[in-house]
Amino acid sequence: MADDGSQSQPERLVADLVVERLRAWGVHRTFGYSGDGINGLMGALRRAGGDPAFVQARHEENAALMAVGHAKYTGGVGVMISTQGPGAVHLLNGLYDAKLDHQPVVAIVGQQPTTALGAEYQQEIDLSALFKDVAAQYVQAVLAPEQAGMVVDRAFRTALATRSPCVVILPHDVQVAPAPEEPPHEHGVVPTTPQWRPPRVIPADSDLAEAADVLNAGARVALLVGQGARDAGDLVREVAERLGAGVTTSLLGKPWWDETLPISCGVMGHLGTTASGWLMDQCDTLLMIGTNDPWTEFYPAPGQARAVQIDIDGRHLGNRYPVDVGLVGDATETLTALLPLLKERSDTAWRTDVVEQVERWHRIAEERAGTDAVPLSPERVVRALTPRLPSDAQVSVDVGSVVYWYARHLTLPPGVQAHLSSTLASMGSGLPYGLAAKLDAPDRPVVALVGDGAMQMNGIAELVTVASRWQDWADPRFVVLVLNNRDLAEVTWEQRETEGDPRYDVSQSLPDFPYAGYADLLGLTGIRVERPEDVDAAWDRALGADRPVVIEAIVDPDVPLLPPFPAGEEKLESFHRALDQEDDAEHARDLLDQQAAQETD
Repeated sequence: MADDGSQSQPERLVADLVVERLRAWGVHRTFGYSGDGINGLMGALRRAGGDPAFVQARHEENAALMAVGHAKYTGGVGVMISTQGPGAVHLLNGLYDAKLDHQPVVAIVGQQPTTALGAEYQQEIDLSALFKDVAAQYVQAVLAPEQAGMVVDRAFRTALATRSPCVVILPHDVQVAPAPEEPPHEHGVVPTTPQWRPPRVIPADSDLAEAADVLNAGARVALLVGQGARDAGDLVREVAERLGAGVTTSLLGKPWWDETLPISCGVMGHLGTTASGWLMDQCDTLLMIGTNDPWTEFYPAPGQARAVQIDIDGRHLGNRYPVDVGLVGDATETLTALLPLLKERSDTAWRTDVVEQVERWHRIAEERAGTDAVPLSPERVVRALTPRLPSDAQVSVDVGSVVYWYARHLTLPPGVQAHLSSTLASMGSGLPYGLAAKLDAPDRPVVALVGDGAMQMNGIAELVTVASRWQDWADPRFVVLVLNNRDLAEVTWEQRETEGDPRYDVSQSLPDFPYAGYADLLGLTGIRVERPEDVDAAWDRALGADRPVVIEAIVDPDVPLLPPFPAGEEKLESFHRALDQEDDAEHARDLLDQQAAQETD
């Protein structure tokens, strides 16, 4: 206390410096769970008065998934915070989600005091070794106050430059040490600044000309669009129209392409559409834009098509399909330069064929949604959302059979983002992703599409977070669709498809849970749907509600997850061999045969 009776200013700690650095990097929201190893940083966040805000998840894994969702919806860096030991371990799933989907996130992880390290101390884990693979681009412990600003700056710069997860480890004693006002200008101290600006990346003129020659020579051109086309949708459309091309997307590319266009063949791959299967099977030229989609058996057969690939990361060129010309460049910059070199098509025969196949797929999809399922078709439920989805909505999708129905039946209005854990395919990500979207834009409605397995894994817990926060949202609409079939349906069908094995009840059956009733218990609204004629009204009620809603749809687990032909045709024998070993499989067999017949009609 000073002599005049006034209170002295609190000492500025390293933890305060770290929080200041977060703000300097434009971070205004973090996700995590507290613990003694990170309490110094928690104190600094409290002193910062809510900027950045701290969002408490129900589990560190969910906090990490929220950070990844934040990166995907906003295009910025997602930040997760946890204590040492088990808290750090729990972050791994979200960090790997970021690594495999190429998202910039930074984890700030507490650690026991440096004086205790190496003593087999409580919750002591070698965190640098733990994160070495997932944060291969940058993981660093801060061991001195003078080091803190530099480490945080390098973590953010690296995350942005490499679109990958980075980790900063903060021992407790360093967090609460006094922070230097300025790094001393002396040997061994490295001053940095919190700044990174994206470069302009564009291929050489000669490479663009060579790529144009390949594309201009093609008679049947297909475009495969990935998340790298995030800001290039209009240019992709111009290229497709000039080449008379059909367009398919990866799962990650789906939100960045207008699927209402007549040349839009839908999502490619195992869970894709009949039209996309036809497009990949019939094209003679392929242009891949910002995609590293792993479903190689659904690409054209090697040698069938000449290929051009555009990617900001040169390591991805030729990674999935042998390319004739690989262009390292930003999609917008590269397509802008490439477009004037492309010739307008006078022959419209290929485009006509593409449009016919798209129309055929829409007829098939509508027919499948009307199938006599027991008691209700999941395809019918998801398809009914398309005409009702608000134009300002944001969508999150969990992992499981619901991804098939999202890919095949939900048409996103232009500007509506939808995200999921794609390459890692981590169950339980739907609610964390949806919360990240809602917290970034509380004035926009969110729809989360979730299966019952994923809901039981993480969703039930994070619904508590929804219940605790929704009254602060300008638009309270947060609709969670739970497809309740009491089965891990995607894995069940995978067992049949890849192994030829019958359904294994003890591994696949899920305990029943009253999802709609649980929503009511939390002060939200629950709607249970069991009849096809009630589906439309359920969506209308949910999207007009004054609070978050859980729609619990009781759906048929026997609706097949048949891949599109021609690749899917090879799976039929395995499916039938498995179903022949099951009791009471007649219904599933009939539905499978119906789908196969639709693929070949």
